[in-house]
Amino acid sequence: MGALNLAEWQKLPITLTELCINTTLRCGQSFRWRKADTGVWSLALQNRIISLHQDPQYLYYRSIPPSTLLSPPTPPASHPPSVLEDGPDDTLELLKHYLNVGPDLSKLYAQWSASDANFARRAPDFTGIRVLRQPAWEALVGFICSSNNNISRISQMIHKLCSNYGPLLGYLEEVAYHDFPEPRALAGAGVEAKLRELGFGYRARYIAETARMVAEKPEGWLDSLRNPEAPVFGGKARSAGKWSPNGREGYRTAHEELLTLQGVGPKVADCVCLMGLGWGEAVPVDTHVWQIAQRDYKFGKGKHASLTKATYDAVGDKFRSLWGQEAGWAHSVLFTADLRAFSERLVAKKEEVKEEVVVKTEEDAESGAEIVAEVVERKVKVVKKKIKREAEVDEATLLLLEESKRRSKRRRQA
Repeated sequence: MGALNLAEWQKLPITLTELCINTTLRCGQSFRWRKADTGVWSLALQNRIISLHQDPQYLYYRSIPPSTLLSPPTPPASHPPSVLEDGPDDTLELLKHYLNVGPDLSKLYAQWSASDANFARRAPDFTGIRVLRQPAWEALVGFICSSNNNISRISQMIHKLCSNYGPLLGYLEEVAYHDFPEPRALAGAGVEAKLRELGFGYRARYIAETARMVAEKPEGWLDSLRNPEAPVFGGKARSAGKWSPNGREGYRTAHEELLTLQGVGPKVADCVCLMGLGWGEAVPVDTHVWQIAQRDYKFGKGKHASLTKATYDAVGDKFRSLWGQEAGWAHSVLFTADLRAFSERLVAKKEEVKEEVVVKTEEDAESGAEIVAEVVERKVKVVKKKIKREAEVDEATLLLLEESKRRSKRRRQA
């Protein structure tokens, strides 16, 4: 662990196969987690700052309420911290909910692998990926920012958004942590202009107008679109209805409702359905997923030569037919495997060839003459470097594939 002292942290027994936070928290689901040099991830969530660290056996966690944080003077533009309500500490249950640790991930991976050879081939290098159950409003704004963007830049935008409009909870190691702003905080006059100043571009109008639209709807409207089997934290799960090859009725309704908001197309709507509303069958199809569909699932030809609305729906239906009710989760594993940020996980193979010349003296069986034999021994080996998983060390496997000998003889002159 280095200099990190975990003695006062709580811990949850869980393996890297069931949850890998170093993959899950940086694969394009949530954009507010920050990782320190110590390997600790931190986030302001539900009026507290949560920090996580992981080793092969445990997820370590701690929760710090605003009242216990030592804060430098609050900048004038920042919102004051909220007051944490008295009561029992529910951080563990909040984490279990947020990280979605209930389903048996090994069984899900086995199920998806059994129905899809491509998943079976690619998934073993990317175990432990879970679809988060983050707040729906945060997911909506985050994925509006994702249009024509990358994970690093989206994270910068969300950080600016929270710093300027979110409630300041305090400072952890001299870093300010703001919770996510409510819709009404982004619906006021001047928000669009300010966001443009901060570099949001055309997304500034989408965020401001969508915030106004959501703020004007009945309270709880966005969460009313949730999968009832994946309720908000503290809610009671209910049946989500009958399964259909193109998704359950509740998912289709949520998708259509989201399309009425500014800056929300089919892909953004599916991202919010999957990662903010708990609809596991939602399959967002962006550039990466379209490339996967062409490369590995024979799309890109005939009537599906380009990514039209019909093709978008066909890709989702194909993946749902392969992976079932959690097709969006399985799709997220393949999406992560295709990200450049994780390219170092591919197994590297390097061939090393070594030749040695060995001089031996032999006697000819027929003439008795002495013969000098030069024997060239050639060894070929492949070095396989296994992927480095968090809290594990690099391993190398040396595999001797071939050994061949070339002999050249010449008689020694008398």
